[in-house]
Amino acid sequence: MTAANQRRLRITLRQLEVFVAVARERSTRAAGASVARSQSAASSALAELELTMGYPLFDRVGKKLILNESGRRFLPSALSLLDQGVELENVFNGKAAATPLLIASSMTIGENILPSLIAQWRLTHPRNPVRMLVMNTVEVLHAIAELEADIGFIEGPQTKRGLTLSPWFSDEMVIVAAPHHPLASGVASKAALREASWAMREVGSGSREAAERWLLEQLGSVQIEFELGMPQAVAALVSTGAALACLPRHSVARGVALGELSIVRHMLPPSQRQLTMVTHAGRRLGPCSDAFVLHCRAQVQAQGLARLPAGLAV
Repeated sequence: MTAANQRRLRITLRQLEVFVAVARERSTRAAGASVARSQSAASSALAELELTMGYPLFDRVGKKLILNESGRRFLPSALSLLDQGVELENVFNGKAAATPLLIASSMTIGENILPSLIAQWRLTHPRNPVRMLVMNTVEVLHAIAELEADIGFIEGPQTKRGLTLSPWFSDEMVIVAAPHHPLASGVASKAALREASWAMREVGSGSREAAERWLLEQLGSVQIEFELGMPQAVAALVSTGAALACLPRHSVARGVALGELSIVRHMLPPSQRQLTMVTHAGRRLGPCSDAFVLHCRAQVQAQGLARLPAGLAV
């Protein structure tokens, strides 16, 4: 390629750094402080970037700078370029392995599956700090869409525009009761399940969606008398005998093993649900995140995570 055909690059990594900081902080003063720049330097870098792009990237609302549609489209690419810039800087200084791993996970996966996978992964990536947000499925999708985390792990088919969902493995929903509950022995009929009191997760959780879809399809209706925001809280209430619950097998394994919960036998067909990895469609995963995704897939195969935990056969 001749010099005449080469296009001069006008966007700088420093401008992108300021742009991303402003997107997070919503002001040039706070953004400048976060990247060790003065407010005037941050404002100048942002103005130069918008001039180069040919359109504004923020709406000015009072004293705040809010990403507009153009800015939201540009943000994933800017983050990817900054990630690559950091990789280039660290190639020869021994810091390439220090990239943080940012994860957002729904509660069942974050509490029962990912902790051991993270511990195993850290054995071969000891310098990578790990930050995991544990929340419900709707919040995980929001975190990935807003680029607050690199990889999301969710339960169920929910999605959001601009995200890429990749199947991971399947889990099964089961009905649980206290060992002394009348339905803990024998085989529960559909009528008995319809008449029972139920405890459910909050609306927006993958477990709640999967439970309601399965139970309503099979029973027509159930009496939801308790709604709790944490799977441990649901399990604790069920262990008192006050209600039944429909929860993932992985989340009740410990309670069953300790004799605090019993899996209710019934005549309903099994309920399988897909556990899924989520990434932002416009952002390339860095080496750290990419390595963790491969690790999670390999461990599912090696450890048979998709199989039922020992002692939980119905």
